[in-house]
Amino acid sequence: MPNKTAKPKKAEKPAKKVTSEKNFEVEVVNIVISAALGHDIPLEKMAATLSNTEYNPEQFPGLVLRIKEPKTSALIFSSGKIVCTGARNLEEVHQSIRKIIKTLEKINIKIKKEPEISIQNMVAAGSIGMDLNLNVLAMKLDNVEYEPEQFPGLVYKIPSVNSTFLLFSNGKIVCTGTKSKDAVYAAVEKLIDNLKKVK
Repeated sequence: MPNKTAKPKKAEKPAKKVTSEKNFEVEVVNIVISAALGHDIPLEKMAATLSNTEYNPEQFPGLVLRIKEPKTSALIFSSGKIVCTGARNLEEVHQSIRKIIKTLEKINIKIKKEPEISIQNMVAAGSIGMDLNLNVLAMKLDNVEYEPEQFPGLVYKIPSVNSTFLLFSNGKIVCTGTKSKDAVYAAVEKLIDNLKKVK
């Protein structure tokens, strides 16, 4: 009989530890960074030598370098300034910078040290686990743009957390404007807080 007394313990297991405040899932999907290589870059030579580049100086002064792994794109200027997009975490950012430096070695440009990186923007996407009535939100919230005949999402700016959200009726969100993971979470918590006040 001792087995039977042990059985009720199993019933306690399914208790969930999810608090309503944290009932959201967001992940960083794009980090935009800027950096300076500290060296002039001959963009025409780069474009002529390397296949994974795009360069139309009459349309735009920067050269686009596409990196396969991690899948990122870098905008490189003749001054050595770069803007890199597409990385999902800081490790991928650093890998991309190292790939750019290695690529430049093919045209005999040696960058002695890895440049300092400045995060310009972090884009996160996910769900806040609640359905949203965008028509009601458009009327009751400040700093919103909503034109459903042009685009199904509502744009909501929250200046206090330096972020802009794209909200969809199914609870899916995109957050932009933040510069760190902590700032993303703080912005989403502020968003949920504001939405609950409207309900």
